[in-house]
Amino acid sequence: MNGLYTILLLIASNIFMTLAWYGHLKLQQTGTSSNWPLFGVIAFSWAIAFFEYCCQVPANRIGFIDNGGPFTLVQLKVIQECVSLVVFTIIINMMFTGQGLHWNHYLAFGCLVLAVYLVFIK
Repeated sequence: MNGLYTILLLIASNIFMTLAWYGHLKLQQTGTSSNWPLFGVIAFSWAIAFFEYCCQVPANRIGFIDNGGPFTLVQLKVIQECVSLVVFTIIINMMFTGQGLHWNHYLAFGCLVLAVYLVFIK
């Protein structure tokens, strides 16, 4: 069950992370933040990133093998990277039209899935 909680928290964490990193660009496109100073954009992103850390830190603590979780540090990191790319792809395709995926993107994602498989081999 810790593995499931870890992955769900990583998904939530990466939603906040993607919004913190790229959401201000969408706000700029819509004109909401066009006149914000850089410090305002950074503060806005930090406010969102706070929630990312509120999910990321517990995910790693719950999922880490030394805390009773099922994953090693390497496994946690590779899972996080894959979750990050999947969440990024979904959010960016929802927020920014015209940012389609091409064959090389699918090939890169396949390589990441292969990386997850490889880190779980004993």
